Amino acid sequence: MVCCFEEEEDTDTLQQPLHNPQTQTQTPNPNTPSTSNSNSNTTISPMNSNFPALTCKDILQTIFENLSVPDLARCACVCKVWSEVAGDGEIVVKAFKEPWKLKEVIGKPSSGGFWRDGRISKFAVSHRVVKGDSVASLAVKYSVQVMDIKRLNNMMSDHGIHSRDRLLIPVSTPDILIDGTCYIEVDAHAKREVAVLYLEGAPDSVVTRALNTVTSERGKRRIIDSLRRSMHVDDGTAEYYLSLSNGDPRGALMEFSEDIRWERQMGLS
Repeated sequence: MVCCFEEEEDTDTLQQPLHNPQTQTQTPNPNTPSTSNSNSNTTISPMNSNFPALTCKDILQTIFENLSVPDLARCACVCKVWSEVAGDGEIVVKAFKEPWKLKEVIGKPSSGGFWRDGRISKFAVSHRVVKGDSVASLAVKYSVQVMDIKRLNNMMSDHGIHSRDRLLIPVSTPDILIDGTCYIEVDAHAKREVAVLYLEGAPDSVVTRALNTVTSERGKRRIIDSLRRSMHVDDGTAEYYLSLSNGDPRGALMEFSEDIRWERQMGLS
């Protein structure tokens, strides 16, 4: 603590010649805290500018590598330097993988907000649809609810499974993610970014492109033929209503029925 007599001594010191090194060394500067007092009495804080280590990116990186995703989000609000380090891709991905013990996450999301939501709803299992599959059977196989599968895949009815090559299955138990590799994908049906786990191995690039189409050519052709016969229309009209319902045949029939009802009310048919 600086007392009144110390200020007087400092005034006397300033009046002495500058070439006297002994006086400069022995006289303390009341405006500069001593090293011993600084080390013993000051608490390290991100708001304390006396500690340059708190703005050293290398040191911050070493610390932030051990933080969780919510903690990184809080650190990003402290200052610009902290925000830059907390937003580093490697640090964020590591924090995203840690709670689930993931081996690897491949792909880059369109938005950085993807990493901040570390809930299990961000993950899904890719299931290749084969003959005989149904939403109910897949729900039993993966121990999930039927409505959860339909909600994730934007299915209005169980019949939508027949027009798709794969379904995304919600992850019910975190243990399935341990030592797994997830791929960041935007599913055409789910219309959202998810971390997809392939239980049968890595996805083939050609297969992945095919899975991202709204419907497969074979399944689409089969559904259009069925709708054409039910609606008594041509292929183009059936395909149009199928696109309105996002590949759901029942939804296409409902859209078509609504249009027919409107035309009758307006006296157009």
